[in-house]
Amino acid sequence: MSGTEVIAILMLLAFFTLLMAGVPVAITLATTGFVFGFLGFGTTLFNLLPARIYGVVSNYQWLAIPLFVFMGVMLEKSRLAEDLLDVVGHLAGGLKGGMALGIIGVGVLMGATTGIVGATVITLGLLTLPTLIRRGYDPGAACGAICASGTLGQIIPPSLILILLSDILQLSVGTLFAAAVMPGLLLAALYCIYIVVLGMVRPEMVPAVPKKERDTMPRAELWMRFLKVVLPPLLLVLSVLGSIIGGVAAPTEAASMGALGAILVTAFAGRMASRVLKDTVQTTTQITAMVMFILICAQVFALAFRGLRGEDLIHDLFAFLPGGVNADIWFLMLLIFVLGFFIEWIEISYIAVPLFLPVFAAQNVDLVWLAMLICVNLQTSFLTPPFGWALFFLRGVAPPEVTTRHMYRGVIPFVLMQVLAVSLVFFFPQIALWLPQAIGW
Repeated sequence: MSGTEVIAILMLLAFFTLLMAGVPVAITLATTGFVFGFLGFGTTLFNLLPARIYGVVSNYQWLAIPLFVFMGVMLEKSRLAEDLLDVVGHLAGGLKGGMALGIIGVGVLMGATTGIVGATVITLGLLTLPTLIRRGYDPGAACGAICASGTLGQIIPPSLILILLSDILQLSVGTLFAAAVMPGLLLAALYCIYIVVLGMVRPEMVPAVPKKERDTMPRAELWMRFLKVVLPPLLLVLSVLGSIIGGVAAPTEAASMGALGAILVTAFAGRMASRVLKDTVQTTTQITAMVMFILICAQVFALAFRGLRGEDLIHDLFAFLPGGVNADIWFLMLLIFVLGFFIEWIEISYIAVPLFLPVFAAQNVDLVWLAMLICVNLQTSFLTPPFGWALFFLRGVAPPEVTTRHMYRGVIPFVLMQVLAVSLVFFFPQIALWLPQAIGW
């Protein structure tokens, strides 16, 4: 083993040590990249870095990030989700687990509009958890449904992870959006099947909405509210995604129309105010700055690791694995699953995926299919105890009677369903590839 490869190994060890010590991931990436890059090949790193960073941040597709974030935050800050959930819950009627099914449906719609897991989980937690507990729902089942539904924004387009993966894997954003539709709906369907079966086997855990409460809202009024509250966001999502997937508009163009559409939908619902617009702009700026800062710091790490022949180390590691390319893919899936216990999806994307990408590219693995496996797997990073971010978000807004133990117990079935979804996409690649192929991407 050469001296540079030893430095590369030390670089990885130092990175995970700082990460476990609680140092922010962007600072960790930049610090280890600068220090070990300088130890490996001196000031050459500093000469190459400006061009590398400029080439990345000047990429036209990054314009879609603040625009999609603005669209989602606008709909979240205007509190349209409150009315949305109320209407969907009443439409579920007397079905056992109906409110939980409504939460999953709202999670799908909010995932397609916001794409921000924290906002979705907090919104669903504030609006539904006290009500579900009051209606006799098992605290674990309620927490599991809320957390799992909130994470659907990770894969249902337009999500930030799809935009970032398109850059890492050098794929079209539209292709990944199209490929993510079916796996995202597959996850939502698995959640719904679980809730329905739970309602049949253990109806006391997910009771129906009481008839007296359902009768307080006439059906005519309910459908009028549906047309005003549910239909406009739904049409906005379909128009934005449809224009991208159908090839009518580029992702950045569709994102700009989505941002404008969010303003119009909010105004149509009578929720537009200067405070809403100000909060939306501030939150959008914070989220976009965070993503771009990590993106820039990741370039320092990637450039140093590549210069230290770290990619050769990864290639040699995969060469030792028996079972060929399938074993390599499952090794990556296992690594992403384990990393999800400790770090967020954006760090995993910029650490694990670029390291292993040359190995899969050399073996002619379909990168669209691989991206969908990664996306579905990344869902687990938000749910796996003890550091699942969705659990932290919900803990912050949960009533005192809901314990952390309830949350951990409630998310386990949903984590297992996510693992099942990864297996289904692996053994049946057409789940992810059918739609892109059908529309000619």
